[in-house]
Amino acid sequence: MALKETLAIADPDGFYQELIESQRDMSEDEQQLMNAKLVLILANEVGDRAKISAAIKLAARRP
Repeated sequence: MALKETLAIADPDGFYQELIESQRDMSEDEQQLMNAKLVLILANEVGDRAKISAAIKLAARRP
């Protein structure tokens, strides 16, 4: 299953800023927990197991 590898988020800079701002006063452990929760929430929203598996493989790819 191929995933989009081109930018598809509206206002990506705003998204990044919102993500960073949401973690500003958190410890590193709290940031990691929030990121893990966010991954699980978004995976549930996607819902398609094949897409989620493809996303895991894409994220694990090394440069």
